[in-house]
Amino acid sequence: MKFFNRFASSAHDLAIDLGTVNTVVYVRDRGIVLNEPSVVALETRDGVRRVKVVGNEAKLMMGKTPGNIEAIRPLRDGVIADIDVAEQMIKYFIDKALGGPSRFRQRSNVVICVPSGSTMVERRAIRDAASNAGAVTVKLIEEALAAAIGAGLQVAEPVGAMVVDIGGGTTEVAVLSLSGVAYSNSVRVGGDKMDEMISSYIRRKHNLMIGEMTAERVKLAIGCATAPEGDGMVMAVKGRDLVNGRPAEVQVSEAEIAEALAEPVGQIISAVRAALEHTPPELSADIIDEGITLTGGGALLRRMDIAIARATGLDVRVSDDALICVAMGAGRAFEDPAYRGVLLAG
Repeated sequence: MKFFNRFASSAHDLAIDLGTVNTVVYVRDRGIVLNEPSVVALETRDGVRRVKVVGNEAKLMMGKTPGNIEAIRPLRDGVIADIDVAEQMIKYFIDKALGGPSRFRQRSNVVICVPSGSTMVERRAIRDAASNAGAVTVKLIEEALAAAIGAGLQVAEPVGAMVVDIGGGTTEVAVLSLSGVAYSNSVRVGGDKMDEMISSYIRRKHNLMIGEMTAERVKLAIGCATAPEGDGMVMAVKGRDLVNGRPAEVQVSEAEIAEALAEPVGQIISAVRAALEHTPPELSADIIDEGITLTGGGALLRRMDIAIARATGLDVRVSDDALICVAMGAGRAFEDPAYRGVLLAG
């Protein structure tokens, strides 16, 4: 109980959705205060690698850096790939959220969201990174449960609820009841995989090499989970011609991008079907009434809800504020005593 007593007394308690693509920080009594890309730009001088910029500024450098600067994402598939860089990134985001490093020494308990499929080693890496960044106490919460709380689902009631959280590195599918997880599954498919498939498709179909940022822009502009009637919208895409090596521009249609995204969308639908097959009968009856709730940035892919509804025959809705649901839910978990039992030791 000491942990929660400290939570009750600190105005600087934090909940962090440490995502592959974006990091969102929730501060007690203030709500969401930070939402920036999980990107760090490193500069090498005299053989020593130092952090140059983090977040929004670092993302602008991706694919455009000189030889001595490298813009990287320290997380892959929802877990830490480079613990030293991740630690620097977490410290930067915490300090920025609380107004500077001097205030960080005065607090603070931290809750971090983790994929349900993450291993104990991966969870320990997340906890250690937050501790080394200055957190006094670190607790973890599964992303799907945090997403459900943030989406306003009544997970504390004896009623089944199903949530699909489509993030940058992973998709979390979970059936919840009584503040617990009846079934969960995590597949390493998300926004990053969609970007890769778009880039691969354009390279194969149009002999055009495009960068990661361009692929993301294409996804946001004309990406869709189901094919439109005809070609749909058309977008000009610029890159390097693989035949003659010169800069080139091609026209890409919405129908082509739907074809490119068919594989990752199919994997997400398969994960949803697997969850439904493993759901106990009484909870299945509740899901018929309540439907499926989509959260995460991937939920904003156009017609994703329609694709899942067609495959399952259930009502599917995209949560309001889908991008910040996980961080909102984690924040509510330490503010509301009803959710105390959902926090896990690191």
